[in-house]
Amino acid sequence: MIKKIITLLIVVFSIQVPAYSDTYPVADPVPGGIAIINLPLSFNSSNKVYFNGQRVMVRNTATGWQAVVGIGLKIKPGLHNLKVVSADKQSRYIKFRVKPKDYLTRHITIKNKRMVSPGKKDIERHYREKPLIVAALKTWTENPLVQTNFIVPVEGRFSSIFGLRRIYNNQKRIRRHTGLDIAAPVGTIIRAPARGRVIRTGNYFFTGNTVFIDHGQGLVTMYCHLSHIDVKAGQALLQGELIGKVGMTGRVSGPHLHWVVSLNNTKVDPKLFIPLNVSKK
Repeated sequence: MIKKIITLLIVVFSIQVPAYSDTYPVADPVPGGIAIINLPLSFNSSNKVYFNGQRVMVRNTATGWQAVVGIGLKIKPGLHNLKVVSADKQSRYIKFRVKPKDYLTRHITIKNKRMVSPGKKDIERHYREKPLIVAALKTWTENPLVQTNFIVPVEGRFSSIFGLRRIYNNQKRIRRHTGLDIAAPVGTIIRAPARGRVIRTGNYFFTGNTVFIDHGQGLVTMYCHLSHIDVKAGQALLQGELIGKVGMTGRVSGPHLHWVVSLNNTKVDPKLFIPLNVSKK
């Protein structure tokens, strides 16, 4: 049996830091961020790219092919491997560096104590719902033209940024905030940030009324705590079309949209997909 030839490419890339750009997402190679990595000149559309076992988005730009890699909040800073697999199953590896980043800690008070310390039935419900959420976020659809220049889905104040270390009701447990909270009055319209297709909708214990949208190549967005859902599974959406309305369903301390962006089944900072001049803290 002929052994596969595995080529190790150790490449030092100049990965851009966050700055205003006409092309999104903006690269920020930190835990919870995104690495944009130039691929070898030999790369073509029949090749596939993986990071930590998950398929990675690729795009063909004026300067060549790039991998757009979501980096998990729990990933340790340092060198990591991107795996490139050719059509004939040959593998090569590209090294890239993840830089450290510190996130703030915030104490949050939730009046509904069930949402902080769920009862047995609540926990059972959560574990029934969890596989549905996991499956939605793992969605992969081939799409050579993924729209990554997002608009902000709702008008409001950025009330809780991505990556915060959050402590509920002074408990010792620390939970990481894996989305961007946008505070707005109940009933405020939520719009699709980019074209895509609705994967599923539902009502879940922690996230309340929720919508999942598939934008292609492992880019999935999630909208939580809605008061009303105005789309259905399978529905195609254009950028700016109505998704639903802001609410207070699920675990909340006030009316807001909890907006999640998942890339290669990894939750990343949604602000990397929008112009910095619209970011509001």
